[in-house]
Amino acid sequence: MAIAIDFGTSNTVIARWNPVTQEPETLNLAGLSVQQSLNPPLIPSLLYVEDAAKAKVLVGQQVRDRGLDLKNDPRFFRTFKRGIGTDIQGFLPELDGQIVTFEQVGQWFLNRVIEELAPMQGGVESLVLTVPVDSFEAYRYWLGKVCQALPVEQVRILDEPTAAALGYGMADREVLLVVDFGGGTLDLSLVRLDRSTQVASKPVGFLLKFGNKSLAETSKQKVKTARVLAKAGQNLGGSDIDNWIVDYFAQTQGLTVSPLTMRLAEKVKIQLSSQTQASEVYFNDETFESYELELNRDTLESILKEHAFFERLDDSMTQLLQQARRQGIEVADINAVLLVGGTVQIPAVQTWIKQYFEQEKIRCERPFEAIAQGALQIVQGVEIKDFLYHSYGIRYWDRRNHRHSWHPIIREGQPYPMTQPVELVLGASLENQPSIELIMGELGADTGSTEVYFDGDRLITRRLESGVTTVKPLNDKDGARTIAKLIPPGFPGSDRIKIRFLVDDQRFLRITVEDLLTNETLLENQLVAQLS
Repeated sequence: MAIAIDFGTSNTVIARWNPVTQEPETLNLAGLSVQQSLNPPLIPSLLYVEDAAKAKVLVGQQVRDRGLDLKNDPRFFRTFKRGIGTDIQGFLPELDGQIVTFEQVGQWFLNRVIEELAPMQGGVESLVLTVPVDSFEAYRYWLGKVCQALPVEQVRILDEPTAAALGYGMADREVLLVVDFGGGTLDLSLVRLDRSTQVASKPVGFLLKFGNKSLAETSKQKVKTARVLAKAGQNLGGSDIDNWIVDYFAQTQGLTVSPLTMRLAEKVKIQLSSQTQASEVYFNDETFESYELELNRDTLESILKEHAFFERLDDSMTQLLQQARRQGIEVADINAVLLVGGTVQIPAVQTWIKQYFEQEKIRCERPFEAIAQGALQIVQGVEIKDFLYHSYGIRYWDRRNHRHSWHPIIREGQPYPMTQPVELVLGASLENQPSIELIMGELGADTGSTEVYFDGDRLITRRLESGVTTVKPLNDKDGARTIAKLIPPGFPGSDRIKIRFLVDDQRFLRITVEDLLTNETLLENQLVAQLS
């Protein structure tokens, strides 16, 4: 059985490929999923640790059914996906004698969900997991480690916006903008769907784990391809809006910030997607006071404006459209705009999108299911042609500012595998220099960075306007920095080595180093790291 999991910050969606109908379907896992009248079955991305030493946990609706999400309890976790692969500012809880990290919580959550799938007819043979467009390599590395321990033969990962485009089943050769706005991230992705005339001859998507064969290798269908043209994203989502609503009620009514009031804020926000005014009743069991939390769409929009919400949306849209224009694509060339994620249901968000695009181009009928159901299509012979999500560069000493800085070598948006290498020539900087060292890194946005920290028991993400490039070093460790031993030693004043950078079809960065003095090849196709 082929399964796709859209692991979200607020909700998780599970879809399977039905071999009888030859169509994807969203699964309802008894006890874990919540079935709402207007939405498909969703698993709340919640987890409660009963026993950390024995990895005994409750997940999804199980947590809500027992009211475990309504108290300040260090055993309860929500929005934990945001903390995976990030440097957390604050203390992580110690439960049953061990420190519990967000990576561990995420692994417990996915393991528990897959345990529920295992008894189903046919078992889980192939699994596709979707990932945010702007995830650093740390998140993908964590996901790979989790998958190695899963009792599943084949595991792939796929970009969430690309999966959404496939899930909406759009016509071939159309340029599509996917606005994926969930609980934790905003991802904008411009894609083009094409149909190839050749059958895939190798695994499609990015394989994390596979058995003796790939389903794509045995497929007799024509391969469809999804070409990603431009991307932009940031850590901004529905959980931020929930925090802002709670803070508004705390300021206007003296409301205590707690998991209960966070849940009520989320309910009010959801109500305002379908009605102009919403209310929830809050009862304080300590003071025996009750409050009626009332909010209308105008007030919500004011709260959003106060937090520069729409300016941040404009920043991402501007970045994406600039990338598109560099490829000759204007706004009028975009054939459809696909909205996915719970936050796109907010009327103010849809109004913002209409400032850029005509109403008839906007699709919003499958905000929750499109990603998981679209991801299943790579099992059915869809090949993903993608490019690198981040820039990669080398570290150098900035004499003007007296600090280390980073020079991009491979730019964000570079298609892979690369057909032509990027070349760099370096010389020695000291007399009798015995070797040349080079530190390479994955470069984040140079307009600011993201800080993840605790405010009480709330996990908060905040953008820092530092203007300093955020970097994940790739080879900054003993033995890995040296790329060339110089025999004879080097001297300043002349070029000494030539480096060729190349990214292969599995996203591995490789370097070849040639000594220009001796004409010897010092490193050939040397692996540095796997890129994202």
